[in-house]
Amino acid sequence: MTDHHPGTSPPVLRVIPGGRYADWEAVYRDNATWVYRTIFARVGNQADAEDLTAEVFLAALKPLKISASQGEVRSYLRATARTVLAAHWRSTLGREITSIDDDHPATPDSEDAICTAPQRVAVVLEHLPDNYRQILEVRFLEGRSIKDSAVQLGVSVANAKVLQHRALQLAAKIGKGEDQH
Repeated sequence: MTDHHPGTSPPVLRVIPGGRYADWEAVYRDNATWVYRTIFARVGNQADAEDLTAEVFLAALKPLKISASQGEVRSYLRATARTVLAAHWRSTLGREITSIDDDHPATPDSEDAICTAPQRVAVVLEHLPDNYRQILEVRFLEGRSIKDSAVQLGVSVANAKVLQHRALQLAAKIGKGEDQH
C-alpha cells in the first residue's frame, strides 16, 4: 500500500462534492489510509494490515453501490473492516474481536500509539513468565501456526493453545497496568 507513510500526520477526510464518489478509484483513494491505519492499530504489523485492508476493499467492492453517499460508504467500510478483523482474529487467535470505534480512527493519539507499539510490546513481554513470552513471540512475532509453535516449544498443540490463551490474558492485564510480575 503506497499511501501509508508511518510517522506522518493522519490525512483529513475530504468532503466529496455532491456527497457521492465518482468511481471506485475515488472511494479507494479517499478511504484506504484510514482503513489501513484502523486495521494496523489492531493487528500491529504492516503485512497483515495491508492484506486485511485489501480484503476490506475486495469484500466491499461488489455489494457497495457507488451511488452511496460518502457517509454510507465510510460506514459500510467500517462494518466490513470489523467483519474482516473478526475473521482474522478467529483464525489466528481462536477468538473473535469485533470492536472498532465509530470515531475516525486516524487521530494524533492513534499515531502515537502506533509509533510506541514496539516499546509497549517489549515491556509487556519482559513482564511475562518465560513460557508465556515464548509462545507469544513464536506465534505473533515470528508468525508461526499453533502447531509449529507447539513443536518449537516442545509441548502438545493443546498445551500451546492453553499457554497462548493464558499468556494473552496476562499480557492484557500487564498492558493495562493491572499485574506486574
